[in-house]
Amino acid sequence: MKVHFKIAALGLLLPLAAVTLAAQQDYFSNWPAGRAPQEIGKLVAEHFVTSPHQGNGTIFYGEVGTWYGALTFAQLTHDDALRDELIKKFQPLMPGGAEADRIPRRDHVDDSIFGTVPLEIYILTKDKKYLDFGLSFADRQWENPLPDGLSHETRFWIDDMYMLTILQLQAYRATGDKKYLDRDANEMVAYLRKLQQPSGLFYHAPDVPFYWGRGNGWVAAGMTEMLLTLPKDHPQRAEILAAYQKMMAALLKYQAQDGMWRQLIDHPEAWEESSGSGMFTFALISGVRNGWLDAATYGPAARKAWIALTGFIDQNANVTNICAGTNKKDDLEYYLERPRRTGDFHGQETILWAASALLR
Repeated sequence: MKVHFKIAALGLLLPLAAVTLAAQQDYFSNWPAGRAPQEIGKLVAEHFVTSPHQGNGTIFYGEVGTWYGALTFAQLTHDDALRDELIKKFQPLMPGGAEADRIPRRDHVDDSIFGTVPLEIYILTKDKKYLDFGLSFADRQWENPLPDGLSHETRFWIDDMYMLTILQLQAYRATGDKKYLDRDANEMVAYLRKLQQPSGLFYHAPDVPFYWGRGNGWVAAGMTEMLLTLPKDHPQRAEILAAYQKMMAALLKYQAQDGMWRQLIDHPEAWEESSGSGMFTFALISGVRNGWLDAATYGPAARKAWIALTGFIDQNANVTNICAGTNKKDDLEYYLERPRRTGDFHGQETILWAASALLR
């Protein structure tokens, strides 16, 4: 039995006609019971503090994203106790620590993203050992750039549009060194030009013509993070913003009646999937908050998405209906029949990102 029940038709909300900009309706307050971002974020972040690592090997990227989201939430809510617990949890993963064998070592986007967490800890604490550790991953990612200046980790899977770019963005946020920001913008634009379709959505890869939910979620989250940081006069901001707005318009078209999106975005027979929906929620909230999206058009959709998404949290603070880890495959049934997980960090992270967006 769930603590947070889905509101199937959002009957507790005001009719959309009554929600107008003229009335200066705030789409992000007056939440139904149990839906406030402060409450939801703390529930999921504290659950993460006590959660074991997932998998038997090195730390995987979903855990990195959950750590980053929890640290962000702690900072935004001025919860020093939570922040300290999250940093304490990371200590064994520092070089020489008791769990140093779990530090990801491959020169690959899935592993390099690990540097995001120590960079966030540095931003919060100014302890240089975290900066040095995090930059070791960011700098390695560009040790042998391709002739066009892109990272040698480039593979043109849509997952990379978050997992590759967030590390360089964090390096810029930590150091202020523009080289990290320019690398990031060049990488993002190259992916956008290659993978965005006329619909505004993204194939999983050039040879896999499916609009996979979480894959598109990585794109939405990656562009959102970049737009939060890119200066308004950056030469590539306008192109990234236009691609983001085109994608958000497409997502509005495919949002289900209850506020969620599906495992394959454009397949109504596909099941509702929470990790992609969480990333889209994060992107929409951020767009309305920052004026990248028209509030009257997108505010109701963002609100509806958050309320629906939080309905997929069970009594143990685990998110349900999360697509299992998924490689690319040119096979419709492969995507439609992917296993559903509960408590997988792929889904836990997105709740924290969306909660943080509501609190910024």
